[in-house]
Amino acid sequence: MIAHFGFGILLIAFFVTLYATLTSALSKRETPQRAASMVESARRAMLLTFPLITLASALLIYLLVNNHFEVQFVYQVTSRSMPTYLKVTAWWGGQAGSLLFWSWLMSAFASLATLRNWERDREFLPWVILVSCFTLAFFLGMTAFFENPFKMFYQTSDGVGAYFFQPANSMLFTPEDGRGLNPLLRHPGMVAHPPLLYLGFVSFVIPFAFAIAALITGRTDDRWIRITRRWALWAWLFLTFGLVFGGRWAYDVLGWGGYWGWDPVEIAAFMPWLTGTAFLHSVMIQEKRGMLKHWNMLLIILTYDLVIFGTFLTRSGVLSSVHAFAQSAIGPLFFGYIIITFVASVALLLHRWGSLKAETEMKSLLSREALFLFNNLLFMSVLVVCFWGVIYPLTSELFTGSKVTVGPPFYERATGPLFAALLFLMGIAPLSAWGHSTLKTLGRALWKPAIVAVAITLALYAFYTRNAYALTGFFLVAFVVSITVYEYWRGARARQKSKHENFLAALSNLTKRDRRRYGGYLVHLSIALMAIGILGIELFQIETQGTLEINQRMSLGGYDMQYQDIARFTGPDGREVTRAVVGIYQNGQFLGNLHPRIDYYWDAQQAMTIPGQRATMKDDLYILLVNWEPASASGATFKIYVNPLVNWLWMGSLLFFAGIAIAAWPEKDRERAVVKASRQIHEAGAAK
Repeated sequence: MIAHFGFGILLIAFFVTLYATLTSALSKRETPQRAASMVESARRAMLLTFPLITLASALLIYLLVNNHFEVQFVYQVTSRSMPTYLKVTAWWGGQAGSLLFWSWLMSAFASLATLRNWERDREFLPWVILVSCFTLAFFLGMTAFFENPFKMFYQTSDGVGAYFFQPANSMLFTPEDGRGLNPLLRHPGMVAHPPLLYLGFVSFVIPFAFAIAALITGRTDDRWIRITRRWALWAWLFLTFGLVFGGRWAYDVLGWGGYWGWDPVEIAAFMPWLTGTAFLHSVMIQEKRGMLKHWNMLLIILTYDLVIFGTFLTRSGVLSSVHAFAQSAIGPLFFGYIIITFVASVALLLHRWGSLKAETEMKSLLSREALFLFNNLLFMSVLVVCFWGVIYPLTSELFTGSKVTVGPPFYERATGPLFAALLFLMGIAPLSAWGHSTLKTLGRALWKPAIVAVAITLALYAFYTRNAYALTGFFLVAFVVSITVYEYWRGARARQKSKHENFLAALSNLTKRDRRRYGGYLVHLSIALMAIGILGIELFQIETQGTLEINQRMSLGGYDMQYQDIARFTGPDGREVTRAVVGIYQNGQFLGNLHPRIDYYWDAQQAMTIPGQRATMKDDLYILLVNWEPASASGATFKIYVNPLVNWLWMGSLLFFAGIAIAAWPEKDRERAVVKASRQIHEAGAAK
């Protein structure tokens, strides 16, 4: 049967991965010629894992799409009423399928990494294979032996149960319908949010593998960083967009009027983003100045294990979260894996500690490398706050017997000043020089953007708000935006004069000449725009709730909402829809109708609240239908939010993508070009 075949493919993939892991590990004990053969054999074995896991995944998707409810996983996450695209996305909508999806991405990225030209880095290859395949073997083992998506239902004398193999004296049992995907996951955001997070998580494994290879081989230069720079950039991009899409998904589906609730699983995905961001900044210091080699190794080790830690929190059931899967026996195995990999990696780092000394010393507290280091320390401070908040329920239960959680106020009070300091450093760090800067040189570069930022802040004080926290935040945003725009303008003007180009051509060529720098500036600009949205909803959000009869009105934040009609009907996918019609007015002018609704899914026996929204750059009107019963004469209950400036968050995220795409765009490998040119000259000389 298809499920049995899929399970068999998983087992083969697992043992092939183990073979690649062991062969690459043992290759260094052999003669050079035999070692090279063993490494090549391990590489080919690793390449084989991708088609094997792809086949297993394709079989699972076939079972999901074709309603094979005799398979436990299919029964748990699909139903006949679900559209086909949701049946496909159910692949990562349940625990067993998501582990297979993780493994599939890992095999794809590991294969892609080993298909590169290894001419200059042959000594890295066996260790990159070892780390990648060791990680893949762990996830395949979890999938095949603990959370197998191909388990089938069998009827025995003790009842119906799910088994790897058919028990004696049993018969296959097929339910008439499945339970269906959790309604919270039946949203277009489900198509993008988990895959983007997984892409970010898995991509960071590749820089970690090269870092471990560099430690094992004793190569203390920055070669491993140069090889994996784009891996790290794209991993960071995927992880960032996973967080943004998750925020949008929560905003549209969870009905809390916001995009971020400091949920433990949200934070678990945020923590590797923090260390990954710090890593991307500090590797520039190693490349430019030969410094922070220990720090960069520690950051990539932390990022890798925080990726596994986030996966552990989601799948262990130890924390309560709307994002978490059900409690599972694999939690302790994940925890053990984290301990083993972290201890082994740090031990290897300590072993090589002496050979990772900095090539230069930090001589100025205002130099770019010093400011980048301060930036990293702030990111680590935010990480400590987040990590403590996540594990506090576990430690409190361990020592007191009761689980005590911390909420958004704790995180906001603790991280607010840290994020403000990060914004400030984001503004001044690009203006400092490598090696040495002074207050005088920084002041000359800062005074014009600072005047613009002060003028904008005074205008906001006069016409928008007098909230001190908001004005501080808006000043920092204006400061970063002014500096970024000024740097673009200054560079383009200089090129315009020297190259006699028009301004737009100069700006384009300037960006192409130094994509990493100017792509980074765009990222800074996008984060500043996103900060506007965060400040708006966090400091100025207002809400109200009330019960209205037909044609009654309720007002909030300059908007009038008139309850006009309501209807209940059956949707095309079997859900029961209760949809209201509300008219929106501002200053007596009709703006249009919104349709907040409640969707009740009979298969999952769970409701989902979908807001009616009217979005502008000024604010977002967000209306929820809280309750309505046709037999009741009390009318319908609505909850209204006005979320000022929140759409700047989504707009800034689009600019973020453009910045990373520019920074990560492939450039000509100058080192390879020099080697190639030298070889051509040598060959030409030999020919003479």
